[in-house]
Amino acid sequence: MTDLFESMRRVLVPIHKEGYPFILIGIVLTVVLGYFAQFFFWVFLILTLWVCYFFRDPERITPVGEGLVVSPADGRVNLIATVLPPPELDLPQVPMTRVSVFMNVFDCHVNRVPVTGLIGQIHYTPGLFLNAELDKASEDNERNGLVIETQHRGETLRIGVVQIAGLIARRIVDFIRAGDTLNVGERFGLIRFGSRVDVYLPEGTRILVGLGQKAVAGETVLADLNGGPERKFRRI
Repeated sequence: MTDLFESMRRVLVPIHKEGYPFILIGIVLTVVLGYFAQFFFWVFLILTLWVCYFFRDPERITPVGEGLVVSPADGRVNLIATVLPPPELDLPQVPMTRVSVFMNVFDCHVNRVPVTGLIGQIHYTPGLFLNAELDKASEDNERNGLVIETQHRGETLRIGVVQIAGLIARRIVDFIRAGDTLNVGERFGLIRFGSRVDVYLPEGTRILVGLGQKAVAGETVLADLNGGPERKFRRI
């Protein structure tokens, strides 16, 4: 019996507590409206099950290695470019490599820190709710940016991470505060319901993913701070 419960525990993916209110609303609507019509019962039951799926929070096995930068989000790598970092992050206004991971409504939306380090600052910027796949969403959309100060080869590097709201997303949730120290792969936030996360890396960082590649938060290695063969991306 113990083995059976352990097997079930491994199969069932935990649900993040941010999803509990939405699941409760779905259950209530399923029961109340389902009382009047079977059609509504099945519609809201399916929607409630989808909400459970959306707020899943699986455990991840994070690669360990000096200089490795892991993906902060599940989704598709949809932009790689050399750009100036957002001014609100207070990073030096020199070109940095930006890797963007777009999350659709079927991706897990729990975000994880890409490198071990100190959260130097967090800055929320109100804005629009354009399609998060668009390049200009980095400047126009509502977003929440943070700077991670990480130690690498005896010096402190500042990595920018920006959560960007999208067409459907209307809330960015943070689990951390400035001054916190986090290990690579730890959870730092969540975005509801479909969005994007940008990572700003020092120029010269070796990018290890390609456009269109599927990324898994806390597991997929996006880049290597140790550098390597130069790769050219378009400048904006």
